[in-house]
Amino acid sequence: MIRLQEFLRIAPKRTPKLPALLERLASVGIASADPVVVRRQRFTNMFAFASAANIFTHNLVFCFYGLHGLAPLVAANTVFLLAFLVVPFLHRVGPSFGAHIVSGLSVVAILCTLVMFGRDSQIYVYFALSGIILFMFGVENPAAYVPWFAVALLGLAVSLPLVPDGLLTVSDPTLLRIVSSNAMVNVAVVNALIIYFVLSTLRTTELALEEQYGRTSTLMSTLLPASIVERLTAAPERRIADRIDGLTVLFADLAGFTRAAHGLPPEDVIDYLDHLVRLFDGLCETSGAEKIKTIGDSYMAVGGLDGNTREGAAAVGRLALSMLEAQGRQLTLGNQRLSLRIGIHTGSATAGVIGDRRFSYDVWGDAVNIASRMESHGLPGRIHVSDDYRAAAADLFDFERRGPIDVRSLGAVQTWFLCSNKSLG
Repeated sequence: MIRLQEFLRIAPKRTPKLPALLERLASVGIASADPVVVRRQRFTNMFAFASAANIFTHNLVFCFYGLHGLAPLVAANTVFLLAFLVVPFLHRVGPSFGAHIVSGLSVVAILCTLVMFGRDSQIYVYFALSGIILFMFGVENPAAYVPWFAVALLGLAVSLPLVPDGLLTVSDPTLLRIVSSNAMVNVAVVNALIIYFVLSTLRTTELALEEQYGRTSTLMSTLLPASIVERLTAAPERRIADRIDGLTVLFADLAGFTRAAHGLPPEDVIDYLDHLVRLFDGLCETSGAEKIKTIGDSYMAVGGLDGNTREGAAAVGRLALSMLEAQGRQLTLGNQRLSLRIGIHTGSATAGVIGDRRFSYDVWGDAVNIASRMESHGLPGRIHVSDDYRAAAADLFDFERRGPIDVRSLGAVQTWFLCSNKSLG
């Protein structure tokens, strides 16, 4: 079982990082603190810069081919290129403002080039990227992305039959093939880039969720018995409420703690209790018992939650003996060495998880009440047990008869002191 300090020191998993250049480009102009908005705006930035790069490659082709007759298109493309580069700085206007601008610019730029060159240039292939609009607006905003998607489809459907020939007279079929090939390559590159960006973001989110789930599971295992965590995980809607016959309950209390702690600095008291409780927690884990809670300087543990009375009694007996031994080596509180008073009983109890926020797993019933009486009527440095516990563990440990004593709310009852393991006795 993980300790508290180990849990607090769990380092976050290393998440995949984008190349430095892509990371800087994706983050330009983003000031929102909302992670959902930030993710959408990063997508918008990447698409805006990719669109600007596409236009730049087309302008290079046009300039290399020769500006004669293509100057109007180069000028228009330059305006679109600059407009796309400005988009990241528009995010402050609104969370989706940049996405709207990119969507509108994309449709207009594609239609403009298509009208200039005509259908044979196959510029319409850029409409195949219209699905990327969804990433910029997010699935939670259908009212924003559906109209733009419809506009892109309408632009494709209308432009193909209406613009068979471009306004620019291009007699060289080589140029059309170059423009067409460039468009195809650009679409492939943009698709690859966006898919890579989306998958990287998705993987980062998955790792964050895995880390959060792992930390939550670890925290649950420090608060609840492992068997209860499994049941809550398997069926979170089911209430944990069990009737357990033959549950062994242990209470341990520091005799004279209140008097010894009086007047001491709170740091000294907390350090003493913290060291002791950590020690007992480790002994619980070693012995097979389950810690339930601490109440001030009192420690409560149980055995047999799974219904195995003998194993539960054995686990609690081992825990009690090791607690006494460990307490003998414990540092003093102030100038006083405190003794441990332990009480154990085996009987029926009800166990379950209660609460909604600061929830806890607790145990109630006769087994708890009588174990508490065994502790309060016990002696410092001894393990005081009921006759029922002795009957459950008679073949495991050596006992010393204490004799009948008058126990509050129970009357005269036969009790015993647990002394040692049978193998050591």
